[in-house]
Amino acid sequence: QWATIRIEKGVKKPRPQMLKTPAANGIIERDETPMEKEIARLHRVDFEFSDIFYFCRKGFEAIVEDEVTQRFSSEELVSWNLLTRTNVNFHYISLRLTVVWVIGVIVRYCFLLPLRFTLAAIGITSMIVGTTVVGQLPNSSVKNYLSELVHLTCSRILVRALSGTIHYHNKENKPQKGGICVANHTSPIDAIILTNDGCYAMVGQVHGGLMGVIQRATVKACPHVWFERSEIKDRHLVTKRLREHVADKSKLPILIFPEGTCINNTSVMMFKKGSFEIGGTIYPVAIKYDPQFGDAFWNSSKYNIVSYLLRIMTSWAIVCNVWYMPPMVREEGEDAVQFANRVKSAIARQGGLTELPWDGGLKRAKVKDTFREEQQKNYSKMLVRNGSVG
Repeated sequence: QWATIRIEKGVKKPRPQMLKTPAANGIIERDETPMEKEIARLHRVDFEFSDIFYFCRKGFEAIVEDEVTQRFSSEELVSWNLLTRTNVNFHYISLRLTVVWVIGVIVRYCFLLPLRFTLAAIGITSMIVGTTVVGQLPNSSVKNYLSELVHLTCSRILVRALSGTIHYHNKENKPQKGGICVANHTSPIDAIILTNDGCYAMVGQVHGGLMGVIQRATVKACPHVWFERSEIKDRHLVTKRLREHVADKSKLPILIFPEGTCINNTSVMMFKKGSFEIGGTIYPVAIKYDPQFGDAFWNSSKYNIVSYLLRIMTSWAIVCNVWYMPPMVREEGEDAVQFANRVKSAIARQGGLTELPWDGGLKRAKVKDTFREEQQKNYSKMLVRNGSVG
């Protein structure tokens, strides 16, 4: 706040009022009226040329700034957090503020970064060595206890390496064994944030390099579910293995991020239905980061994992809130898509996030034909009056 006041005092020209909510970080003001209500409002006996203006407006809004791609860039801050000098809203920096920023760079890169790197190396090494040793033991309650102890201890070391300050709410709703934990996805560190407070069986694709070494070591001590690249495309095989895991009530709850990609901490996008076809109890979890201390969002299209981790480990801290929500089960007559949307809505409400129907895969892919066809059907409703075309 002090920095913001100093900056605004130094600006000669009038400036537009800053946005008050992080989620509303667009450059245009949108009319959020759903299409169905707009069509109902435009419903008349005869078709009029002005009926198409709704779609023209939506088209212009999408050209200027669509509501999907902005979810894949860092959210706009209300005030500067001294982490970057490139924010377009802050061109005029006072000399005093510049000195403070330089001191911050020295602290973050010369003191915090070496310390955090050392802690991260200790945590990763301990995870590999600990799980490898525990993995040699025969299956028993002792092995399960030691495995959970190693995972919790190493995860907490890694959280310390990020200067993590995490507030867990409603711990009575923590995921139980034999269940499925689903959460919104902002960063690869989401898994570490959650395993800092409990153990989970991870689901994902087999990787190479350091990540592959960690995967091969941890799976010896804990029943994580790793898939080869060829297997991950076999939907039936994936579902079968996950159902077998959930059926065993002695195994740790599965941790899944149904969005399939990282979103910028302002929204929750479409949940893939596969996680909700498995059966069993769903334990929703909402994660919300505080961007004033560091941007946890990973823009994988802009930064590789090394650059991202460097940005994270040179931020001031990783501060977030985690809400454990009451378990949810699929209701009678409810299909997997409806169940997924119900869980998504609950997570969005709890985390104060914007709920969007779009697939996070649009980050790299084109819009599916089914989406375009749905919009065309809605448009045709404006032309059809009393069973005939106007």
